[in-house]
Amino acid sequence: MDEIDLKLLRLLQKNSRTPVKALAGAVNLSSPAVSARIDRLEKQGVIRGYTLDVDPLQLGHHILAYIHLDMQPVQKEEFYPFIAACPNVLECSCVTGQYSMLIKVIYPSTQELDTFIGGLQHFGKTETQIVFSTPVPPRPVQI
Repeated sequence: MDEIDLKLLRLLQKNSRTPVKALAGAVNLSSPAVSARIDRLEKQGVIRGYTLDVDPLQLGHHILAYIHLDMQPVQKEEFYPFIAACPNVLECSCVTGQYSMLIKVIYPSTQELDTFIGGLQHFGKTETQIVFSTPVPPRPVQI
């Protein structure tokens, strides 16, 4: 990966809908050369996809929470398909420390969050933190 690839990645992080012609002008290459670089970065897995940033509040999801789950490693085989099938789970990470999983969820109400937590407790002890504000929102990896 060279400096041109890095510059393309920075430009695409700012706006993944930037036309190839504009990207080509920014890096002083032809449009076909830029397209080939982007295709290569996608095939290598550097670019994993293109997403849409939607405001959850506009969709009625007012509760953002982090749930810590303490479960036994032998439960992972049953847990992973369960958690992957939950549409309100934004992220789930296996972590070190007192708890084994950190789960980021979003729900329209505390009642729905409570129902989800009840199902999670099948796997072990939980501790939940509800987010009041996010002074540093999710941001891309610095390139």
